[in-house]
Parts: sequence; structure tokens; C-alpha cells
Amino acid sequence: MGRIPILRDFIGIIKDKASQSKAALLSDPKTLSLHLALLRATTHDPFTPPDPRHLATLLASGHTSRATVSTAIEVLMDRLQTTRDASVAIKCLITVHHIIKRGSFILQDQLSVYPSNGGRNYLKLSNFRDKTTLLTWELSCWVRWYALYLENLLQTSRVLGFFLSSASSSVDNNEEEEEKVSSLTTSQLLKEINSLGNLIEQISRMPNSLHTNGIILVDEVLGMVGEDYLASTNEVSIRVSEFKERLSCLSVFESVELGFALKRLEDCKERLSALGQMRNVLVETVWGSISEMKDQVGNDELYGEEGRLMTMESSKNKVSESSRYGERVPKFGDSVDFFSGRFSKLQY
Repeated sequence: MGRIPILRDFIGIIKDKASQSKAALLSDPKTLSLHLALLRATTHDPFTPPDPRHLATLLASGHTSRATVSTAIEVLMDRLQTTRDASVAIKCLITVHHIIKRGSFILQDQLSVYPSNGGRNYLKLSNFRDKTTLLTWELSCWVRWYALYLENLLQTSRVLGFFLSSASSSVDNNEEEEEKVSSLTTSQLLKEINSLGNLIEQISRMPNSLHTNGIILVDEVLGMVGEDYLASTNEVSIRVSEFKERLSCLSVFESVELGFALKRLEDCKERLSALGQMRNVLVETVWGSISEMKDQVGNDELYGEEGRLMTMESSKNKVSESSRYGERVPKFGDSVDFFSGRFSKLQY
């Protein structure tokens, strides 16, 4: 049994050398260094993460032409889709994550095109299996989860308008972010908190494989996802605070949707609390504010035993749109509500 990993590692080294030799012969000389950097960053060795020097070369390509950047992303996605090796796949996904967090605008833009252009989803790896060893079998679980997580991260970033936890995002400037959030409509705000909930829910579904404990590749993934988790809970906190300002202005159905979103987040808390690496004093404070907000919304009264929305008496007394039209036209002396409750009411 001890010979299998040794033989597999030797075969992996041969494959890496062969891939680099093939690239040297067939690649465009203008992008050869880029292609070689990618291959060297995504080797078959399951015990070493991508070399920072090769990652730096890939990230530096983001400051060149759009054509070069497009080639870099295409080569990365092709390697991700064609490999059957769990170590190579995880390293490709780590490289994608580095682009999201540290890449230039052009790199991030080219990357975000792939899952959203209506064509093939290059992050769809739900059928990935590497059955070579017990380790690669469990690493395959991480590949499938990590790919879906990154897809969720890109989708959430599109909804928010910036790449979450990236160097170019404004998440470190809470005052600026709070001002931006206060200008959103309630429907936009609900869309954002639901999207953040999707992301945190995906984090909570992280594999818990005993045989991958202490594996550097998995530790690298945990570190990067942990940073995203802190950034996402910070964004949730800002939006929960904004909802507190608007609580008295929410319609019944907006309150119900907010209640569902907060309940989903609370369900994630239980699963995330079992993961020691996700514990943080600031995060616990955010969870406390989520629970408090959920109680204030008071949606518990709106649900049946199975969590289904109960029929409300108010729905029996609906007023037609035409009969309410006159109430929408502001008259002299009427007050005008802003999206955020931070602003006082103005009168005509």
C-alpha cells in the first residue's frame, strides 16, 4: 500500500514535466512565460500549495493587454476542466480565488465572464471524482464544494457591485459602505442580504473530512474562505443595521422575506459554530445582531409548524390598485419617506 502514493507522486512529476515541455513547444512565445507559470502553480503534488512566485506572474498579467488576460483565464479554465487529478483541480481553484481577491480589474472582469455569459460554466465540477487514493477521494469533495463556493462568490460579487474581500473593494471603509447601502431601495437591500445568505450557507456546507486534516492545500482553502467569511458577515452587519432603520417602514411581505433571510442565516450559524476556524469575537457580535433583528421583525408569528407562511387576515381585505392610486399622489402637507430611516420626513 505504501508504494501507491510513491508511484503516483512519481507519475505526477512526469506529467508536470511533460506538460511544461509541451507548452514550450506549442505555446505562443508571447504568452509562454504565462503558460509555464500556470503549469508550475498547479502541479500534481498534493502536499504543496501554488508557489507564490508563479501566482505573482499570473496576477502580473492583469496589467497587460486584454488579449493576454483573456488567454491567461482561458488556459486556467482549460486546465481546470481537463484535469482528473484532485491536487491540480484544487490548485486551479485556489488560483481563481487569488484572482478574485488580488487580481486587477481586467483579470476579475475576464474571470467573471465565464459563469455568466450564457455558455459553459467552467466552475461546474459537480461530477469530479479522483479515486486514486483515499486522500484524493476526499480532496475531490473539496474540489466540488470549492468550485460551487467560488461560483457563489462571483454571483454575490455581481449583486453587491464589487468583489467581496478583494483588495479593490470598499469593504474596509464601513462609513462609505453604509452611505451606499442607505441609498438602496428595500428590494435591492433584500436581494443583497439574500445573496450574502447564499454565500454564507455555502460556507457552512464545507466538507469535514478527517483524512484532509493538516493537508496544506486544504489549510490554504480554509484561510482564504475564512477571510471571505469575515468580509461577508461585515456586509451582512451593515445591511442588518440598515434594516433596523427601516423596520417601521417595511411592508408585511418585505418583513416576511427579511425574516426568511435572517432565519437562513441563523441556521448557518449552528453549522459554522462547529468549525473552530470560523469563530471570531466580531463575528459572534454580528450573529447576535442578526438574532436580535429577527426577533424585532417578529416573523415567528407568521409561520406554521413546518415553517410555511400562514394566511393573514389582511390578505382577505385587499384593496384594488386603482382605488389606492389616489393615496399615492402626495398632497400639500403630506410627508415623504426616504429609503432609509436615518433621514427625517420632509413635507411639501
